[in-house]
Amino acid sequence: MNLLILYWSQTGNTEKMAQIIKDECESKGSKVEMVFSDDYQNCNIDNFDVIAFGCPAMGDEELEDTSFEPMFSDLENKLNDKKIALFGSYEWNNGEWMGFWKERCDKNNLNVIDTVICYDAPDENSTNDIKTFADNLLK
Repeated sequence: MNLLILYWSQTGNTEKMAQIIKDECESKGSKVEMVFSDDYQNCNIDNFDVIAFGCPAMGDEELEDTSFEPMFSDLENKLNDKKIALFGSYEWNNGEWMGFWKERCDKNNLNVIDTVICYDAPDENSTNDIKTFADNLLK
């Protein structure tokens, strides 16, 4: 299994989630590439079985708009035959942005196989949820 993790992180919480996903998948024998959203142009998404997109909630429950949103919008029409997954952290409200993001993907007929959110930095409970999410990517 080849997994690409494309993420954006400001405080480091979503990056920590990405690292947990990477470590868990590699421990099960998968090949994983972790790329910050600014550097996605160097990735050939056709080389990956699954793409996990990570972005924290920003502003009024939305995706980060200067790096991540343009990257995701650029790739969105190229993902129809890919398995994708969504993850990210939040520090206010209740994590509604993930529901909005998933709805957007569903409207565009993208194959979202799983989502996971984390309040603030990963703690023991959320780390277990993130590891379960990672395991689901390998199915």
